[in-house]
Amino acid sequence: MGQFGIGQSVSRLEDPRLLTGRGNYLDDKKMDGVLRGYVLRSPYGHAKINFINADEARKAPGVHLVFTGEDFDASGLGCQSPRIPRKRPGGEDFFVSPQPALVSDTVKFVGDYVAFIVADTLEQAKDASELIEVNFTPLPAIIDTAVASEPGSPAVWEDCPDNISFLHELGPRDATDEAIENAHHVVTQRFVINRIACSSMEVRSCIGHYQPDGERYVLYTGTQGPHAVKSALANEIFNVPEENVQVISEDMGGGFGTKAGNYNEHTLCLWASWELGGKPVKWVSDREEALLTDNQARDNVTDAELGLDENGKFLGFRVRTKANLGAYYATDRLAFPAITHIGVLSGPYTTGAIHDEVTLQVTNTNQTAPYRGAGRPEAAYVLERMVDLAAEEMGIDRVELRRRNYIPENALPYTTGFMYTYDSGKFEENMDLCMEKADFAGFEARREEAKTRGKLRGIGLSNTIELAQGQPTEAASITFDVDGKATMVLGTKGSGQGHETMYKQMLFSMLGIDTDDATFIDGDTEQIGEGNGTFGSRSTFMGGSALRLAADQIIEKGKVIAAHVLEAAESDIELDDGNFTIGGTDRSVTIQEIARIANTPSELPEGVEAGLSETSHFETEAPTFPNGCHISEVEIDPDTGFLEIVKYTVVDDVGVVVNPLTLKGQIHGGVVQGLGQVLMEDLNYDKENGQLLTGSFMDYAMPRAEDFCLFDVSANEVPTQTNPLGAKGGGEAGTVGSIGCAMNAVMDALKPFGIRHIDLPATPQKIWQAIREAEGNN
Repeated sequence: MGQFGIGQSVSRLEDPRLLTGRGNYLDDKKMDGVLRGYVLRSPYGHAKINFINADEARKAPGVHLVFTGEDFDASGLGCQSPRIPRKRPGGEDFFVSPQPALVSDTVKFVGDYVAFIVADTLEQAKDASELIEVNFTPLPAIIDTAVASEPGSPAVWEDCPDNISFLHELGPRDATDEAIENAHHVVTQRFVINRIACSSMEVRSCIGHYQPDGERYVLYTGTQGPHAVKSALANEIFNVPEENVQVISEDMGGGFGTKAGNYNEHTLCLWASWELGGKPVKWVSDREEALLTDNQARDNVTDAELGLDENGKFLGFRVRTKANLGAYYATDRLAFPAITHIGVLSGPYTTGAIHDEVTLQVTNTNQTAPYRGAGRPEAAYVLERMVDLAAEEMGIDRVELRRRNYIPENALPYTTGFMYTYDSGKFEENMDLCMEKADFAGFEARREEAKTRGKLRGIGLSNTIELAQGQPTEAASITFDVDGKATMVLGTKGSGQGHETMYKQMLFSMLGIDTDDATFIDGDTEQIGEGNGTFGSRSTFMGGSALRLAADQIIEKGKVIAAHVLEAAESDIELDDGNFTIGGTDRSVTIQEIARIANTPSELPEGVEAGLSETSHFETEAPTFPNGCHISEVEIDPDTGFLEIVKYTVVDDVGVVVNPLTLKGQIHGGVVQGLGQVLMEDLNYDKENGQLLTGSFMDYAMPRAEDFCLFDVSANEVPTQTNPLGAKGGGEAGTVGSIGCAMNAVMDALKPFGIRHIDLPATPQKIWQAIREAEGNN
């Protein structure tokens, strides 16, 4: 029996299937007659294509077709061209950078799409690609975020000579300027937030299958947003009715934001299948291709100023950020991470005025997109580092400085000096609980002990609050068969988080349906007409709330049928533990029996439609605000710069917790992805020519289990009233809190050398160099 409900720690129900090789990932899918696609990519960061000759490739063994940019131009297919309601400097409309599926004139980054080859085998397609003659004229490339919009920098697009896509401004400029000008003390710091890669366990892949009967385009791919991909393909690329496009996403090994939108390979495989009369075409990335062309992340340069009064009260926070978009826009959802979550700059504090200005720039690099946290980790990092810097400069204990600025619990709901209204939370209590669990008071003894071993030990903390929501609507359906077994279909999309387990737990708590008697489906746009996918920590409370509403509708219909069967008034019927019961009696009928009757029209009361199936849409009026405190301890070897995470403690408020076990898994994974950027992850391009210098795992350092200590994770549940479940979301909380926390610990360890700041990542070389320079200056 699988009687597991909300609040229970349950091992993932899908794991036995996945761990015994019975998963259905994209590359597991077998289709008769499937052909293999291969993309010929640009070897230049910026170059003019003078001509392409693919005649020999088209004659090669096993080759079915070769597409070039000229073919794309002649096809009548559309380009991905997000329309953003933003302005450039001077007030003109934002710059549009349309991305063709294949380039015919000027390639914009190393890895840009030059040709697409379809053959019987992947090896034949690769061999044919070497027969394609492409003549390029290299052009100057611009890579560096700090100078991309400075005068004299090469233009990525002729129509955008200053490389500024658009500006985004938020908060009261005049009030913030005045607060900074009149402050007793002003802290300033530049933060270079490096570019990183996603590197999900399952690489990107897809199968495009055009079905001539019905003129249907069917795409199989691992995507976090099947309905968004469907919409882009129908409305932007193929210009067909949406009902002619189906997107199917089955098991998926990680997404993290990188797999949220539409990619050119989707277009190419479907286009090729159409051209070949319906033969399915499959494309699978390899790791080198993934590092080159998967949407990348972060890459901001931020200048921050924090003004405080003589008592350490935060008066004003002024932030100026340059964000690197890459050559094209990776998203068709307006989800530019540098602007969508800058509200995190307000944190859990009572800062009077905050103003942020973000300059979104195009460069000759692969595009950036939302990646676990989607702008929140960067903003939280800047804020929490500034708080520690302020404490150091003003001689105020960093914990005490935070206490002086916390939003008190009795002030909630609280509208910040920026853009959010927080509905609930116990911010100072989070820190107190975390400090107790981390034995913050005993740290100095551990620091002294580390000295005896020749190590520098530091402790850091961060207190963050983030917005979770994504799209404000979500859909779910529940259908019972005649045997009383239930099928749930959700508009969210799992990629390894344990959605099947979570939603089955919810269904048991809502309707009393044993998890063994429930089937979970997601990722198929034909199974549910609407859905906004999974990103922004939204699935639990958005999908779960839609499921709650669908369950309520099932209950209401069930009461009508139960009242008929039990010969009682509908108002007297109650549902408890899967039984419809006449209140105050022992007369009841199971929900399974109600389902059987619902599917037997002759037994239904007059006027009741046959079947027990309901679809519901949940629309939230407000986002949720997960929050928490992270505390980390590090040790540094001053002779080598080697950095080790030795202790890590988390207390997070994600609202009502559905499954404590899988929540800890989510926090663990998020912390590791944040610490990966702190310790080692760093995607680098040659600033002269745009070549990717970290093009494999030999160069791009990926964290491993041995790089971390055990994590102490606990929840401080404060339910929200913004949704029926009271949940706030926990998928990205670990990443949001970890970067600032760990970097504060690093800087605390380096305090004896008077080192004020180093930028991400804190590699041994960078730490060693900072120590040597500090020693040389003393």
